[in-house]
Amino acid sequence: MELNDILQKITRLNNDIKVKIEKISLDQCSNWSYNDRFGEICNSTRDFFQIKGIRKVTNGKTVLEQPVIIQNEIGFLGIIRKKINDEYYYLMQYKIEPGNINKIQISPTIQATKSNFEQKHGGKKPTYLEYFINSNKYKVVVDQIQSEQSSRFLGKRNRNIIIELKDDETIHVYNNYDWMTLKQIKELMRFNNLVNMDTRTVLSCLPIKFEGYTSDDFNDKALYRSMFDENGVNYKTEIYQYINDLKMFSGDKTELVPLNTLSSWSMRGNELVCNEPYSFKVVFCDIEIEGREVKHWCQPLFEAIGIADFVLFTCIDKGVRLFLVKCRPEIGCFDKVEIGPTIQRDFVSNEEKDSVINYFEEKYKNKDGVIFESLLSEEGGRFYHEQNRNIIMNIDKNDLRLPEGYFWTDYKTLNELVQVNNTLNIQLRNLLSVLEY
Repeated sequence: MELNDILQKITRLNNDIKVKIEKISLDQCSNWSYNDRFGEICNSTRDFFQIKGIRKVTNGKTVLEQPVIIQNEIGFLGIIRKKINDEYYYLMQYKIEPGNINKIQISPTIQATKSNFEQKHGGKKPTYLEYFINSNKYKVVVDQIQSEQSSRFLGKRNRNIIIELKDDETIHVYNNYDWMTLKQIKELMRFNNLVNMDTRTVLSCLPIKFEGYTSDDFNDKALYRSMFDENGVNYKTEIYQYINDLKMFSGDKTELVPLNTLSSWSMRGNELVCNEPYSFKVVFCDIEIEGREVKHWCQPLFEAIGIADFVLFTCIDKGVRLFLVKCRPEIGCFDKVEIGPTIQRDFVSNEEKDSVINYFEEKYKNKDGVIFESLLSEEGGRFYHEQNRNIIMNIDKNDLRLPEGYFWTDYKTLNELVQVNNTLNIQLRNLLSVLEY
């Protein structure tokens, strides 16, 4: 498949596949209701996921309260790859999720919750599931438990896995799948909302040191040195010390509470909304999608208010490309704090602006230093039409005096840290995935 062939196929499939999403009330949301006993919105069997209230308390005072998605099961986000004519190809799926802004997005080979592949929905088993259930029979390139959006989920994690077929092993490719190179997928990330979040997080986990790259493969030699050269700097020590201090000494506590006790949230019309400006609301949808394991169902979705900015600063320092990251505690973090991008700012944000955010806003007015920019979607299985602005920006390191919690680091360190569960957050992983090398 050439890039234009992929784009034309997506257009054709979008025209052919029937999709109907209609916002409804909770009362109309078949099989879903507010459960007084558990203080949550859930379906009749309390599986798949629930929506409960969560509060953040600091020194005995509530500083944040909101709905949160409880989905304790770990699902598969898996990609099959194979070397064809001395180049790696990845088996990608053309998939529609109910919250997608544009119907089809390029998704991993498998993208399934445990409830899906255990067929609790009564549908068919996901295609290619057997390859991942029996992953020990194949070369495993990546196998990590990684976090999801910690501002929406409580401790949600998925298994990010890439398995590699033997050169002489064949596999049937169904109509809504195709082999794509990593270069093609990264080029497609420059198109708004075309490569989904789950693809991006899985590819961000690729262990670069085992991929066989040489400096001749790179136009950006500073990025090559950032990935492979030993420069005698241990970036991890300072970052880990900061994170571990937060985990050990932070007085913040979170508690789950009945959804109807959130004093600042209420049903307004058919939506669960905050009485103050907030970054999201909860809507309820009737969904009909052809070609899914289940073709018609109802469910709640979180709808973002506006478009967030996820920004990663980069610079070249002594011939090595560095990246500016920030340690970010979030209300739903599995272990209190993860490493995020330079800026992670919702359209509606209560976060105070600091010198880094002010610096970005001043430079971005003229797109000064922007080397990547695209609107990329968040996960369409739980979020409704959420797209966020992903930006990578070249800066002069000497222009900034860093506030607390920010750290410069090389790509090698970030690629090592992504091999550790729940260390880099999903916004940073997604930004790393778009880097073209």
